[in-house]
Amino acid sequence: MTVPPGRRERKKAATRQKIADTALRLFLERGYDAVGIRDVAAEADVAVTTLFSHFASKEALVFERDDDFEQRLTQAVTGRAPDEPLIPALRREIQSLVRHCTADSATPIWRMIDASAALREYEESMRLRHAESLATAIVADPLLSRTTTASRTIARFVIDAYSLAREASDPDAALDEIFHMIEAAWAVTCPSRDSTGTDGP
Repeated sequence: MTVPPGRRERKKAATRQKIADTALRLFLERGYDAVGIRDVAAEADVAVTTLFSHFASKEALVFERDDDFEQRLTQAVTGRAPDEPLIPALRREIQSLVRHCTADSATPIWRMIDASAALREYEESMRLRHAESLATAIVADPLLSRTTTASRTIARFVIDAYSLAREASDPDAALDEIFHMIEAAWAVTCPSRDSTGTDGP
């Protein structure tokens, strides 16, 4: 049974969201490079140390749902029914993430990200981390029985599907096309030869 968050956890989450919302508003109003960490902390009425207790860097303020997205991807593997195929479960989650990130309200944010080398670099490292977490979840599932290499490859394909579909003029059509190829790639991967999740000789 899920235990509801306590008062301390709710207060911490509210502070984190306030900082993120404040940062995004300032970035969009003044420009990402024109706003510093101290500006965000002052506007959110928190200490700089408090801000850094919630966000490791200025870039992380823009991608404040990073951990949530990563968790959702791994839960698409670990939380699916025992008889549910993997790829359709991942497709549903990627489609949900793409729709969230292609909403009209997200357009100014992506325009800001595209204009900043630091944010583009951070997003790239974030996507690689998400792919590794997803691969780890796939390897750990004994019912899937795929090698580490196969799992990492499919995970990269899935994360790339998100990026490609987000940038496409018709995201749903792009996902249909991409996941058709991912299904084919998954079908030809060889089961692992041992129970450790590592490649055989």
